[in-house]
Amino acid sequence: MPVRTLPATEALSRLGDFDTVIDARTEDEYALDHVPGAINWPTLDNQERIDIGTMYKQVNAFEAKKRGAAIAARNIAAHIERHVLDKPKDWKPLVYCWRGGNRSGSLATILGAIGFQVTLIEGGYKAWRAALVDDMPRLAQRLNFRVVCGPTGSGKTRLLQALAGQGAQVLDLEAIACHRSSVLGHIPGVPQPSQKAFDRLIWDALQRFDPARPVFVESESKKVGNLRVPDALIEAMRGSPCIDLRLPDEERVALLLEDYDFFVKDTAHFCERLKALTELRGHAVVDRWIEQVQAGQIPAVVLDLLVSHYDPLYMASIRRNFRQYDQADVIALPDRSTTALQEAARQLVTGQASAV
Repeated sequence: MPVRTLPATEALSRLGDFDTVIDARTEDEYALDHVPGAINWPTLDNQERIDIGTMYKQVNAFEAKKRGAAIAARNIAAHIERHVLDKPKDWKPLVYCWRGGNRSGSLATILGAIGFQVTLIEGGYKAWRAALVDDMPRLAQRLNFRVVCGPTGSGKTRLLQALAGQGAQVLDLEAIACHRSSVLGHIPGVPQPSQKAFDRLIWDALQRFDPARPVFVESESKKVGNLRVPDALIEAMRGSPCIDLRLPDEERVALLLEDYDFFVKDTAHFCERLKALTELRGHAVVDRWIEQVQAGQIPAVVLDLLVSHYDPLYMASIRRNFRQYDQADVIALPDRSTTALQEAARQLVTGQASAV
């Protein structure tokens, strides 16, 4: 059966038309980023691609193509034996590689020869990525965002989780980025995704939202850790209605000590992260914080960090960037309890929140 092609711009909206999306690139390319829901069937694996590329440069293209074809044929045969023998005749796969060339073309040709209805993404992943980036403004502009503002430790992430638990549409950028969005926000042992994967995860979330319902999102800056939030999304958020979440200082300290418990367990790591604030706060202040941490006075350090460092910076940034902040609905939590957060979420979902 002839292999069909599909423009990348059209593939964005038609992924649901296919039974399986197959990424024919290497494991490393797939890990860096891939089309949502794609599975990885490497035509050449990591080392094989390096070896063939080296042969291409050091010997010649013809010899490299012969060797590459032999390896690719073996790998494709293995994929068919592992994954295809039980597929029905009406199975419809969508296949791509880096630019829609030899790797995906070889796999698609063999699957088509078997009799399956195979479709290739024109231009491969490279074209898909470009189409996704171009589509981001459209998705961001069609949605109605409600931006949860509030100083560090006020429970913004917990409120988003409570909102999601009550069926609200929530875009949790920190969860997607695997980072808590501050100098101290790195989560030990949890790497951030690549920028391309971050963009893809955001795009996938946005295109699933119902434009008729609000989308709750936290008041992030342009970067979450090392990752940049797409410009179109940031602009849409900054022009959207805001929620001003408030929590007493002692409750904020307790909440942060719960959420950042790894700093309590690993004070050396905490001290290393504090050193990153030296340029802003000066050696004397940071050295005092480190001495307090080493003396077990972590709550006092956290409170000082909030009042003297994070709060002034946060409020200046919010007022400068979020144009509707001065008209924000106020949610004043009495404490950090699940009950308080669930009640706040209920009020927001039902539209009862206004200067609560």
